[in-house]
Amino acid sequence: MGLLSSIYDSCKEKRTYFGTKMKGSAIDEAGEISKGPAPRKGLKRGLSIMDFILRIFAAICTLGSALGMVTTRETLPFATQFVKFRAVFDDLPTFVFFVTSNSIVCGYLVLSLVPSFFHIVRSTSVKSRVFLLSLDTVMYGLLTTGAAAATAIVYVAHYGNPNANWFPFCRQYNNFCERISGSLVGSFIAVVLFIIIILMSAIIISKR
Repeated sequence: MGLLSSIYDSCKEKRTYFGTKMKGSAIDEAGEISKGPAPRKGLKRGLSIMDFILRIFAAICTLGSALGMVTTRETLPFATQFVKFRAVFDDLPTFVFFVTSNSIVCGYLVLSLVPSFFHIVRSTSVKSRVFLLSLDTVMYGLLTTGAAAATAIVYVAHYGNPNANWFPFCRQYNNFCERISGSLVGSFIAVVLFIIIILMSAIIISKR
């Protein structure tokens, strides 16, 4: 009887030991699983906040570029009573397209602040991010096209084209050329911000 009792006690101790060990390993695995999504969710929330801030800066840049171009005009001082030598932005259709594209993108960025704020609150949403990313890509293309077209005209205005007998007129309209060149800077800053916004959105979607 003493031998059977000792064997029973040893089996009971082993069962208790293995049960405690399996419970501890299960708790560790559950802890690892619960700790996994937390850093990823924090990363998405941080990128969403950055996305919201960059959209505000991009909207300010496009608004400043559009207003800077619209208010650009210069009249030479040697204008006569019948002839005025004047340069206005809407004399060139390219500058009109530049103002239009920046205005459209600025309005879009202001409206996109609503879904961007929603993504801060709901960082796990995916479908709305994909839709917003598609619109961002279209607006990025529109803004880049307007800025590139205006840059070509500004280059000709500064340096001309001797092969085509196009002479630089910025020597006479110096203030006009400075204003339109400054408008391009704001637009290209917005282009760079759009690239960052698109890349961040792609990273967030890939980590769903």
